Amino acid sequence: MKKLFPSYVRVPLIFALVFMALEYFIDSGDKPAFIEYPMVSVFLLVFLFLLVAIEIVVSAVDRVTYSMLTDEQRKQLDEAQQISFMESKFMKNLLHKLSRSKSIEQEADIMLDHDYDGIKELDNVLPPWWVNLFYATIIFGAIYLFRFHVMNEYTQDQEYQKEVELANLEIEKHKMNSPKEEITLEQVTLLTDDASLAKGKEIFNNTCAACHKADGGGVVGPNLTDEYWINGGGIKNVFKLIAEGSKNNPSMVGWAKIIGTNEVQNVASYVLSLQGTKPAGGKAPEGEKWVEPVAETPAATDTTATTK
Repeated sequence: MKKLFPSYVRVPLIFALVFMALEYFIDSGDKPAFIEYPMVSVFLLVFLFLLVAIEIVVSAVDRVTYSMLTDEQRKQLDEAQQISFMESKFMKNLLHKLSRSKSIEQEADIMLDHDYDGIKELDNVLPPWWVNLFYATIIFGAIYLFRFHVMNEYTQDQEYQKEVELANLEIEKHKMNSPKEEITLEQVTLLTDDASLAKGKEIFNNTCAACHKADGGGVVGPNLTDEYWINGGGIKNVFKLIAEGSKNNPSMVGWAKIIGTNEVQNVASYVLSLQGTKPAGGKAPEGEKWVEPVAETPAATDTTATTK
């Protein structure tokens, strides 16, 4: 049987269409659906196997059917397969319906009396698709006129404002789903709310307790509950040490690229909340006693005018 596309084109094309449809309709986030969901990969493999199997079966049936034909039937089939798709009966009927053109034998019926140096003119009708499209534009124009100039449903300015509101909602949604803005050393502040300290405690127990003990009393690392600090106390020094790590102690690695600077701020704030807790079995103080610097206030100037 004659086919419009050969099997080596048809199979990849059908498979690609199904693959793109799955990727479009299945929400798999940043990863492709066939990676995020293994069952999708299984389905695609089974589908490809079935496509190839169907092609093999159809090809075998065609060969068996052809072998059962008589010589006359084979000759007729071969002649039919020699006809191109554009010359097929289906395409001729389709083109005739789209154009309503007359055949050469029928041109005498639509021949006009006009004669321009031997050039005759035919009175062909307009193509139905063009006429119907023209009528559709008239109907669309009438509906548009009644809807927006008679009923005044909404103006272009109102439509613009609505689109702006929808865009702003999308922006807010994106901000909520996007990662938090990174905290710099200049921006870091001491957090004291329960939610931030609870988050810091959770991270501390998972990443820091092995060296500093869950209560901060210190094991390999120093005691974090006293007033003595090796690299300086205060939120900025503690934040910098956790974020960048210690140059003098390779075991104290930087955590900013691993957990993020927002989480480092939570951990630093939780560490400072352990000050003065005095856990049992805490290590001896190391480093120097830290005194939080007091911000200098500008000296008041005497603006009282003196008189003689």
